[in-house]
Amino acid sequence: MSAEKPKDGLIGKTIGQYEILEEVGRGGMATVYRGRQKSMNRIVALKVLPRHFLHDPGFYERFEREVDVISHLEHPHILPIYDYGQDEGLPYIVMRFLAGGSMEQLIRRGTRPLDELEKPVRQVAQALDHAHQQGIIHRDLKPGNIMLDESGNAYLSDFGIARVLGSEMTGSMIIGTPAYMSPEQANGLPIDSRSDIYALGVVLFELITGREPYQAETPMAVLLKHINEPIPPITQYRDDIPDGVEDVIIKATAKDPTNCL
Repeated sequence: MSAEKPKDGLIGKTIGQYEILEEVGRGGMATVYRGRQKSMNRIVALKVLPRHFLHDPGFYERFEREVDVISHLEHPHILPIYDYGQDEGLPYIVMRFLAGGSMEQLIRRGTRPLDELEKPVRQVAQALDHAHQQGIIHRDLKPGNIMLDESGNAYLSDFGIARVLGSEMTGSMIIGTPAYMSPEQANGLPIDSRSDIYALGVVLFELITGREPYQAETPMAVLLKHINEPIPPITQYRDDIPDGVEDVIIKATAKDPTNCL
């Protein structure tokens, strides 16, 4: 019952200058709504975080600092942040609204010809490269954090949000999503841009095959597979993929990060 409260309580309400119109996505850390910015009469996406994060007295300061850094990441394929703040105990981030949904939704609709995947994957890689040049690591790259516009162009979202919701708040907590974690990330070791490259390799595998490379009954079992098992041959699932594409996936998902570049 409690999972329904944010939806029931916020739709039709106003946060700051943003009227909440409908829920478009829900994750473990936040709910995303389609909203309307009253001052400009434009449609936006609002990511609303639970009130309980503000129980940590240092959370909002970290939240402001992290979002401020990310808001200055300007790239054609990084989803722009328009605004952020908190209203009656609800922290929120306002972003450009994209009607094409997420790459996760695209995957659910079935596998695509390889030539349809080239453009969005290239755009994501370019966005990651730009962020890495600025010293910023995504930390939670996955299909649900890649948004699409009506023309199929890809945009990375949620830079740095995993960090502010994760380890800086809880100390030793491993942050990210188990299905896409690099071995060093799964081990709780320091990470750098190569963890994002590993995650992109996993995303590419899933885009091509329609499934995650590692299946297990628990998140911990998935992490152990990332640490110990090579990525399955993509030819197990499709026979129309050039060797060069599989080579890219194998290199990106190398267990030793020194071998992924």
